[in-house]
Amino acid sequence: MPNHNNYVEVDKEKLDAWGIPTLKINCGWSENELAMSKDIAIQAAEMLAAAGAKNISVNQEITPPGLAIHEMGTARMGRDPKTSVLNEHNQAHDAKNLFMTDGACMVSSSCVNPSLTYMALTARACDFAVSELKKNIL
Repeated sequence: MPNHNNYVEVDKEKLDAWGIPTLKINCGWSENELAMSKDIAIQAAEMLAAAGAKNISVNQEITPPGLAIHEMGTARMGRDPKTSVLNEHNQAHDAKNLFMTDGACMVSSSCVNPSLTYMALTARACDFAVSELKKNIL
């Protein structure tokens, strides 16, 4: 359902495990977003047909906002501890024995699943951590 009244508000009635008010999120797709989604499905089917694909099935159902997302960007990677949480090895500036190799370091995302990137970040961070341990630095 399209919703033009998108907002986030504090819900003082619903508290989390620590007694802190939770957030209430109200959002929905606009008419334009719904139209674009339908057009994307139609164009994709046309491209597949032009490429010679057969038995093309088009699903024009749009999922609710937030159903298929990858949260990212809560611990920016960078060289300056004043503007970032992690260094280039996914190591926390302020806690040298803490490495964060999920999407936290990524302040933006592409249109594909980031799992392989997470694995690469983890492999690189582990390689660095092992080399630091061998030098008795960590």
